[in-house]
Amino acid sequence: MTQTSSPYSDAMLRDMLDRCKTVAVVGVSPNETRPSFFVARYLKLKGYRIIPVNPVHAGKTLLGATVRASLADIPPEDGEVHMVDIFRRSDQVGPIVDEALAHLGDRGLKAIWMQIGVEHPEAAAKAEAAGLSVVMNRCPKIEYQRLFGELRWGGFNTGMISSKLR
Repeated sequence: MTQTSSPYSDAMLRDMLDRCKTVAVVGVSPNETRPSFFVARYLKLKGYRIIPVNPVHAGKTLLGATVRASLADIPPEDGEVHMVDIFRRSDQVGPIVDEALAHLGDRGLKAIWMQIGVEHPEAAAKAEAAGLSVVMNRCPKIEYQRLFGELRWGGFNTGMISSKLR
């Protein structure tokens, strides 16, 4: 993947957000002021199924779901997991991607998403080699709002022209 000012096309990001409806959020916090909670809650409000993953809070309920200690601890009865959204430091991404490939690869996994400030080119290449879509240093909440017209409500110029709200 060639790094440019915008390495991801709007079409690619929109496609990911359209087809990945179950999201395991690694590093989610129950603290309502933390970005990980805010993003997970927003995605849930938009109709995504959220599987919270955080070893510190494993077993608790967050956003109506049981918090899992790791991706490996997501039981088969939780069904498919389409995307792993990573709220961890960049140096922790490699093992998370390895775990996702090992435990979710046959459960509908389609994408790895690394939050703003999180990048790991080697892990991204490994995930892409396994057929997954990968996004680094972006936020699915912000991209959803930008691509589906919600940022315009706040006065942001999104570069998108549309007369319809989603």
